Amino acid sequence: MELDNKIVVITGAGSGIGRALALRFHAEGAKQIVCADINLENAQETADMIGGVAMLANVAKEEDTARIIEETESTIGPIDLFCCNAGVGFGQFIDSPNVEWQAIWDINVMSHVYAARHLVPRMVARGGGYFLNTSSAAGLLNQIGGAAYGVTKHAAVGFGEWLAIHHKHEGINVSMLCPQAVRTAMTAVDNDAVAAAANNGMIEPEELADSVIEGLREESFLILPHPIVKEFMQNKTSNYDRWIGGMNKLMRKITGIIE
Repeated sequence: MELDNKIVVITGAGSGIGRALALRFHAEGAKQIVCADINLENAQETADMIGGVAMLANVAKEEDTARIIEETESTIGPIDLFCCNAGVGFGQFIDSPNVEWQAIWDINVMSHVYAARHLVPRMVARGGGYFLNTSSAAGLLNQIGGAAYGVTKHAAVGFGEWLAIHHKHEGINVSMLCPQAVRTAMTAVDNDAVAAAANNGMIEPEELADSVIEGLREESFLILPHPIVKEFMQNKTSNYDRWIGGMNKLMRKITGIIE
């Protein structure tokens, strides 16, 4: 997929990865970019940088996702690329409150379901479309220090697989963006989850955007800004028990159980 003359919606566009994608997509010649975020002021800042359109949206609410889709298609044009990028990282432990587990589930997983539910029929009717769904390397490898994060990012990858399996023949393309640590507000904290994710280095959002452009161009299902993640995946599937042991050792090292 080339971005030239395309209409794009990006959730979580007010900062971090979402803002970097908006800037890069604009540079690639996108016709119009809708910058959706729960913080309208931040969304407007991003939109002002690129001549885009800001929209307020809490992606945990299905009605908000339906609204930005309807408003975009009725006032701007048919959406070529929908980027389910908004995400959160709370719910670190098994005893984290249920309300945190439910909230991260709604944002990291159900927001992808809502976008597909309301957009796939429109895309199929006009011959196809593209979803770029932000997951994480945690969706492939799990997340030390982040129970709910690892679980929901796995689920996001699983839904992306299902979406591609069931609709690829109808012209629906899906890419799952699965980085390790990226320098954003989410990683600007000192905890075990960030330490684990940054074990192989932290990249800038602009570097990630470069990988996204390449991945969209090749229409790759997995977009891996940290290429080593593919090797880790292969190690995991080749010997699951050894991989679990290695991850347990890394967890103990990061948490200070072993030196």
